[in-house]
Amino acid sequence: MSVTVGRCLLKDRLKEAKLTQVELALRTGKSKQRISDYANNHVQMSLATCREIAQIVGCKMDDLYEWL
Repeated sequence: MSVTVGRCLLKDRLKEAKLTQVELALRTGKSKQRISDYANNHVQMSLATCREIAQIVGCKMDDLYEWL
């Protein structure tokens, strides 16, 4: 059985945490464009970035993506 990364759920997690993409960019030191790329499924986060963002928004790393 293999697991595939699906759609990024960052927009949902940001909404739940009451944070904007701009605020997340400032807190991570990443560009607003990079955060937008993650949120809109243009680029997948590295494990390190996924971990950092999960800590900031208060969720588990697994909660940042759909898993197929």
